[in-house]
Amino acid sequence: MKLSNKSQALHDLIAPAVAACGVDLWGIEFLPQGKRSLLRIYIDRVVDENAEPVLNEDGEVEQGRGIGVQDCVLVTQQVGAMLDVHDPIAGEYALEVSSPGWDRPFFQLNQLPAYIGQQVALRLIAAVENRRKFQAKLLSVDLENEIIQVEVEGKHVLEIDSNNIDKANLIYQD
Repeated sequence: MKLSNKSQALHDLIAPAVAACGVDLWGIEFLPQGKRSLLRIYIDRVVDENAEPVLNEDGEVEQGRGIGVQDCVLVTQQVGAMLDVHDPIAGEYALEVSSPGWDRPFFQLNQLPAYIGQQVALRLIAAVENRRKFQAKLLSVDLENEIIQVEVEGKHVLEIDSNNIDKANLIYQD
C-alpha cells in the first residue's frame, strides 16, 4: 500500500490545503491518461455520534457527520487554486473531489483497523496461493510488521504483507 513517487508528492502538496478546509485527506489517486490526467481526491470527516443536528447553507439538516457537497466544493476550490500556483501536473488534468463512499478504497495500512471484521476486496501485486484477487474478511492488522490477516471463503486464513497490496477497498454490506 505504497504510493508512487508522483502520488506521494501530490499528497504532500495537497494535504495542507485539504486540512485548511476542516476535513481529512483520506487519499488520492493520480491516473495519467495520455493528454488528460485525472487527480481524484478523497476526503473524510470523523463521525461524531453525539453531534447536535444543524441546518447547513442549503437549509438541510446535518447530523455533524460525513462529507457533504459543500465540503467537496470547498476542497475543489482550495486545492484547485493551490495546484494552479504550484503547477505540479504537466498538461491538462481533471480534478475530482469526493468522499470515500460505502466501498471506500484504502490508501494506508493505518486506515484498516477500524474495519476489522468486515469484508474487503484485495488486489495483490504478487499471487498468494495462486491468486491475486480476494474478497475476504479482515481479521487483524499488524501495523508494526505491516501485515494483515484475512479469512478467505470462511475457511482459509492468510497473512498478507501490506507491500504486496496493489489495491484494497471495503465491500459494502447491508
